[in-house]
Amino acid sequence: MLALSPMQTLGIMPQTKGTAMPGKATHAHTRGQALEVGQLIDVTATAQDARFRHSVALTRAAWTYAVAWDDSHPEPQADDARLWDVLYMAGLAARNAAGEQLSMFDLYRVPNARRPSFWCEAEKVTLGLTIGPGDRGEPVFTVMCIEEYKNFPY
Repeated sequence: MLALSPMQTLGIMPQTKGTAMPGKATHAHTRGQALEVGQLIDVTATAQDARFRHSVALTRAAWTYAVAWDDSHPEPQADDARLWDVLYMAGLAARNAAGEQLSMFDLYRVPNARRPSFWCEAEKVTLGLTIGPGDRGEPVFTVMCIEEYKNFPY
């Protein structure tokens, strides 16, 4: 059986420049613009509680893959608790980054999908954390799916 990447599982295929989908931005020129159009989701307020000292955002794909929860599922999950799990593990990755451009980290999360049984079995997922300059040169953190890193523009 062919293993699908997290983005393929979600039906999200990485965009390359020049392959725009109608009505969708494929590349924001700045981090601020990416936040404005929803390509990045600002989680700085929660991240400060997790001891991050600078701005933190998740890519839309990382949010959908690891945080978002469909309330129509009968299982009890909450976006804020799932986000806390991501930020806690990202914080550990940041502390151990040692100057790397991308730090990968694992966490266990219950998939956001209807399953006939064993719904509460968590699956191990790998995300990436970049630490880089923001629009004004300030330090910023971005959590993303690993497949997004090679095309990550900001």
